[in-house]
Amino acid sequence: MAANNRRMSGKKGAQVGSGGQRRRGLEGKGPTPPAEMRKGHAKQRAAQAKTRRTTSRAPQRKGGGRSTSELVVGRNSVVEALREGVPASTLYVQQFVDNDERVREALQLAAERGGINLMEAPRPELDRMTNGLNHQGLVLQVPPYEYAHPEDLAAEAADEGRDPLIVALDGVTDPRNLGAVVRSVSAFGGHGVVVPERRAAGMTAGAWKTSAGAAARTPVARATNLTRALESYKKAGMVVVGLAADGEAEIGEVAALGGPVVIVIGSEGKGLSRLVGETCDVRVRIPMPGGAESLNAGVAAGIVLYEAARRRS
Repeated sequence: MAANNRRMSGKKGAQVGSGGQRRRGLEGKGPTPPAEMRKGHAKQRAAQAKTRRTTSRAPQRKGGGRSTSELVVGRNSVVEALREGVPASTLYVQQFVDNDERVREALQLAAERGGINLMEAPRPELDRMTNGLNHQGLVLQVPPYEYAHPEDLAAEAADEGRDPLIVALDGVTDPRNLGAVVRSVSAFGGHGVVVPERRAAGMTAGAWKTSAGAAARTPVARATNLTRALESYKKAGMVVVGLAADGEAEIGEVAALGGPVVIVIGSEGKGLSRLVGETCDVRVRIPMPGGAESLNAGVAAGIVLYEAARRRS
């Protein structure tokens, strides 16, 4: 009888068995989505048309060439990329996605950055774009990177009236190492980084993140043939210094680091390739009293660039 009285009561509030549905219904649903995210809105239609036009264009090669576009997948990865200033053209958001804190932050960061299209897409479409990866409803498109030409780096130094300080990477395949080298080059006043076109790390989203923003102000050039690019630098009056564990001199003994120089760093496992090593004017080593066999490219670049900057100051 007591139960019947409770059901027939005229009191307002949650009834027995409601499970708190009314309380959840009163909870906020976050900020109003931007116009580009509202289904049927004119701005969303315009953004979709612009994205279709952009993706349909074939990439054009000029200067040092362009990379292909890249997708950053997953909520944490997308938010981190936006926080670190990784260039982005479009943020795809799954229709009816759970609007949690990371989704809201991604939308806010994209809106604050400006120039990023916001696209709503059904899950099957995002599954197709990412080849079935666990995108968690967020996908960020990174536009192709515009590489410089190797000659542009020396020309920039000439414009500044300074001796060129360039780093070339031979066989470095980890984008995070490339990003770390770009960061070191920027910190010590270098003029850029040269990477081979094939079998080498390129300027991916991972490289951008590791560079901590330095990639926006330090050019990366891509060489069709690294050996020929180094020979061209030598003809222009630069000394090519290769970093090798069995180098004939220590970095502190090489006066050439104070002048126009190209510092060549090989992979952590294999070091310099044979042809590149033979092209170097001198091979130097980093003294390591601790007995380590090798350093990764990012750390090695920082040490040699510090010595070069010290000699130039």
